[in-house]
Amino acid sequence: MKYSILAFSLSLPALADIAAGRQALKNGDYATALSEFMPLAEQGDALAQAALGAMYHQGYGVPQDYNQAVFWYRRAADQGDVLAQFNLGQSYFRGEGVAKDYSEAARWYRIAADQGYAFAQGVLGAMYYEGRGVPQDYIQAVSWNRRAADQGDESAQYNLGVAYDKGQGIAQDYLRAHMWLNLAASRAKGDLQKRFADARDRVASKMTLQQIAEAQRLAREWKPNASK
Repeated sequence: MKYSILAFSLSLPALADIAAGRQALKNGDYATALSEFMPLAEQGDALAQAALGAMYHQGYGVPQDYNQAVFWYRRAADQGDVLAQFNLGQSYFRGEGVAKDYSEAARWYRIAADQGYAFAQGVLGAMYYEGRGVPQDYIQAVSWNRRAADQGDESAQYNLGVAYDKGQGIAQDYLRAHMWLNLAASRAKGDLQKRFADARDRVASKMTLQQIAEAQRLAREWKPNASK
């Protein structure tokens, strides 16, 4: 069964309190954010629970406490909150507040990924590529990376480009490799941007000028698609 982020019932006053808490959090007013989120979280509001988990994880307005973060993430995740599901996966992946467990991390990533959450799809693709927490499976890696790449996740675009370059999980195709690596480089920043651009240029060295021009055209015409 799939849940939306708002699969649970929220009253209009509760929505207003959530909005006030988020604005306070954005402004760095952690005391106000905590006062808005805590009562709702204790009443079972998943959005507030997920936000409270993030505050404990980062130490915003409360002592940093990974155990408390996992406690609130889990309560929100069990109600279908996709961000809490992803963050719970991250907690298992990193061993923060729970014992490190790649299989459990992959399980929560998969739940979030099935809802169309691009970050979870990209991470799951990387785990299938590496065989971490799941059997190594290049075809599954390509499948999940494509879903995230189609939504504009630059890391997934890079990984998909590498798959096309190496022919791992998909037929080797330098034109598609260049297109995806070019898109990844155009969206990344800092060291990642250089890494992605270098990979694109290595692929370009194996292509004709006509192929490069076609790959650039495909990259220019590409549009994100929020598909699941």
